[in-house]
Formats: sequence, C-alpha cells, structure tokens
Amino acid sequence: MIRVHHLEQSRSQRVIWLLEELKLDYDVVLYKRDPVTMAAPESLTKVHPLGKSPVITDGALTVAESGAIIEYLIDRYDKDRCLKPLDGQALLNYRYWLHFAEGSLMPLLVMKLVLTKMATSPMPFFVKPIAKSISQKIQSAFIEPRLTPQLQFIEQTLTKHTWFTGESLTGADIQMSFPLMAVSTRLDISQYPNIFRFLKQVEATTGYKNAMKKQDMLLGYKGAEITL
Repeated sequence: MIRVHHLEQSRSQRVIWLLEELKLDYDVVLYKRDPVTMAAPESLTKVHPLGKSPVITDGALTVAESGAIIEYLIDRYDKDRCLKPLDGQALLNYRYWLHFAEGSLMPLLVMKLVLTKMATSPMPFFVKPIAKSISQKIQSAFIEPRLTPQLQFIEQTLTKHTWFTGESLTGADIQMSFPLMAVSTRLDISQYPNIFRFLKQVEATTGYKNAMKKQDMLLGYKGAEITL
C-alpha cells in the first residue's frame, strides 16, 4: 500500500492528485506542524531523515522530493503511458518542466515570501523602516528581474500548448501546478491569461477535484492554504 506522509500546509497535494489520476489505492498519514515554529514533528524524521514533506512509502521503498515521487509513480504505475510523453522534444520538455518547478521557480517564490514576512514581522519601530527598505530593494533588484522573465516564458509556453508538453495532461503539469497556484495567490496574474487558463484547467480535472476533496476531508476544513 502506498502511503503519502502529508505535512499540513505543504506541497503534498500534487502527489495526492497524481495518485488520483493513476487511480491507485493509497493512505494519507497526516502530520501537524508546531503551532509556534511551524516546524514538522519529530515523527516525520522516522520516515525520512530530513523530516520534510512530501514523502511516500511504497512497501519497503521510501521516495522523497516532489519531482522524484512523480517520476517514480509514473514510471512504475502509469501502465497506459498517459502521463509522460514517449519520446522526442515533448519528453525533453516534460523533464525540463518537472525540474524547473522546484529548481528555478520555487526558490524565487520562497525568497519573495521570506522577504515579505521579514518586512511585516513584529520588531522595534525604529528597525521596521530599515527592514522594509532592505526587503523592497532585494525584491526589486534581484527577485523581480528574475521572476518576471520566468513567468513570461511560462506564459509563452502555454500560448503554444494546452498543457506544458502538448495537448494532454502529464506529470509536468502536476508538478508545475503548485508554484503557479502560489504565484496566483501573491501576484496579479491578469497579465498572464494563459497561466490563469492553465490553473482553471487544473481545477476542472476530475483527479484534482477528488484529491482536494480527500485533502479537505483529512484536514477537517475546506481550502488548504498554499504555503511555500
């Protein structure tokens, strides 16, 4: 039996969605964050030494990292070869977007979130203007000049194709869904109509709907917060 070790407010929703697309039986083991530090509980380190999520166990096997999990599940269980291009440029694009999500896009989003929180965190009044100024300068000088071209490139890609590698949903789309959802909650994406369209397509898939229903049921509330 596949088990998804799901830390609340983490990136495990992509794994649950993929399992629904593959129509596999699975269990979800829920872990609660420390309410003060937001750190994962010690019990998660018994599954993987870093105590991070997502991580799955499949019998005696343990697989961590979203991209590695997606590759493992598709390679082992996608018997109809529906969720991964077979060859050519489409396969290369699949691999590119599978790694781009966490290797290029997410680091910038995490930095942006940390800097935003730094500027708004409680601190002595005389320090606050300095912290806000530093945050704004780093974002304008470093993050935005790198994030904007990435979003423009994504927009151009989705102008050419319905999904990231063509006209069918693949694991690359599942991997890219999370960072783009994070973007949509923190930035105005009205200038990126195809990214907006992509996210609406994601939300309309049966697998995604089933995954969100299961996640909401497990967490006990509707609409799990997207965190980075």
